[in-house]
Amino acid sequence: MAAVGRLGAFLGEVRTEMKKVTFPSREEVVGTTGVVLITSVIFAIFLWIADLVIQRLYQGLIDLFLPGS
Repeated sequence: MAAVGRLGAFLGEVRTEMKKVTFPSREEVVGTTGVVLITSVIFAIFLWIADLVIQRLYQGLIDLFLPGS
């Protein structure tokens, strides 16, 4: 029975804490979503270019040390 009492107390505390939570407005959500999308695209382009550079470096090393392969 003590577990039921603790569960009730816990749920009461959860309700109290949820009343303190503030949720973002639609404008804030749209704005931060835009920032995340733009940042993701920038990082994707950066990583794509870095991958190309590393790939060319490795290919150059292979051509240097293993000619004809």
